[in-house]
Amino acid sequence: MKNSKAKRIALFGIMVALAFTFSYLESLIPFNFGIPGVKLGLANLVVVVALYVMKPGEAFFIAIIRIFLAGLTFGNVYSLAYSLCGGILSFIVMWLVKRTKLSVIGVSMMGGICHNIGQITVAAIVMETVRIVYYLPVLIGAGLLTGLLLGVISNLIINRLKKIKL
Repeated sequence: MKNSKAKRIALFGIMVALAFTFSYLESLIPFNFGIPGVKLGLANLVVVVALYVMKPGEAFFIAIIRIFLAGLTFGNVYSLAYSLCGGILSFIVMWLVKRTKLSVIGVSMMGGICHNIGQITVAAIVMETVRIVYYLPVLIGAGLLTGLLLGVISNLIINRLKKIKL
């Protein structure tokens, strides 16, 4: 039993480190779709995988810890607020949708969409205008696309991890 607990703790630490590393790499890549605010969301790859190979609470804390680490290291108060709201909404929706037996790809796509919805909500509050909601269709499209890409990769990783019985 001790070994199992030690493995879970080690996996948790590895996942946090990996998510933070992906956040860092993404901050270095001048990857821009030509659409302000759109990012690939590499760190969400770790969260999606964690949702399938770990307990939901552990996956949630990986997401939250990563957001705080990246926000404090690479961002500011506003970027932290945007990421936190987007990340929490995204995680809750992914967790709920996963329970419906939707595919990993579908779960990831829903996460991408909801992350952007959460960020637009914070932007509307910060900017004190609901007009920013007109930008939401563009962000939903981007969330679908990035969620699809990350979902395909997540699915491959999850299948590999199941083979090695992580």
